[in-house]
Amino acid sequence: MPKLMVTLFSVAAGLAVANIYYVQPLITAIADEFHRGSGETSLIVTVTTFGYAAGLVFVVPLADIVDRRKLIVTLLSIVAVIQAVSAAAPSITVLTVVSGLVAASAVVAPIMVAFAATLAAPAERGGVTGRVMSGVLVGVLLARTGGGLVAQWAGSWRAVYVAAAVLMVVLALLLHRKLPTVPVGARLGYGGLLRSVVAIVREEPVLRLRCLYGFLSFAGFSAFWATTAFLLAGPPYHYGEAVIGLFGLLGAVGAYAARVAGRFVDRGWERWSTGALLLAVLLAWGLMAIDGGGALLPLMAGVVVLDLGVQGVQVANLSTIYALRPEARSRITMAYTGTYFLGGAVGSAVSGAAYAAGGWLAVCAAGAVFAVLALAIWAVQTLCRAR
Repeated sequence: MPKLMVTLFSVAAGLAVANIYYVQPLITAIADEFHRGSGETSLIVTVTTFGYAAGLVFVVPLADIVDRRKLIVTLLSIVAVIQAVSAAAPSITVLTVVSGLVAASAVVAPIMVAFAATLAAPAERGGVTGRVMSGVLVGVLLARTGGGLVAQWAGSWRAVYVAAAVLMVVLALLLHRKLPTVPVGARLGYGGLLRSVVAIVREEPVLRLRCLYGFLSFAGFSAFWATTAFLLAGPPYHYGEAVIGLFGLLGAVGAYAARVAGRFVDRGWERWSTGALLLAVLLAWGLMAIDGGGALLPLMAGVVVLDLGVQGVQVANLSTIYALRPEARSRITMAYTGTYFLGGAVGSAVSGAAYAAGGWLAVCAAGAVFAVLALAIWAVQTLCRAR
């Protein structure tokens, strides 16, 4: 697979996934314009989350039965139109509804990852998957930071949606010209397609195992980001929103980890690299627990190690499961990302309850439990194979 084509996939996946994160730094500005409280305004984020989950379940599997190039271009065109509507939203109710529709249509990133895995040769699949995933991670980071910067520069949160709509139009035109047409592998009706996902999960133990790793690793990751703002806003840090947002840029290391993990998988080291990455996640929670989270350098080091471990596990998981059934990669993607997403929701809920009950150390304990469970499963699987 040519490097330029891999770069195109990486950039496209990042720009597509950014659409569901632009709103996060804009919440306060939206609340001020529509004179609404934080509870009502934060509902936009909740609806966006559920919309994306719906897209993962009902849209992503379509890539196994329709032309991927046409599906991707169509989805990006829909996103462009809806983002334009978001920019002109006359009320918070309209903005909330269209945010859910955008999220359901913006599931291009997982489709692009599976598409890249299909085009790549077996010997390079892990590396290619890692590079495309790095684009997804960078897209998430730049959406959160760039969205706030564009809104501040333009003087309006609406400018962010205008820019997003223009980007999607340009991206759709580019991908329409550059993406190859690949023959459809599966000949199924839509109902049969969704039912086949259940059959694939039942028949593939490796997929079930990797879904479990994804669930537990992303649960811990979400547990951290769900409550870190409370830690950084309180003593001894007293950071403002801008600094807390920039703190997330430490996650850029995860983009690098994604590429490195893919190379290890290509060399046949997926089992041992997974164990090492899960151990890194556990180490990260230990670092972030030092002095109750009050030591800045260990906390920053913990964030870097946590992101490296979680994103590395993500790439190892995807590279492994994409070798299972080439004709069903989009359905496999749906099964994995759905489980992964569910883990994030569980981790966020557990983290909120833990922080309310015992502060930051309780959050670290909860995250460590997720990591220990994943490591225990890995150890049992490794021992069973050794026998």
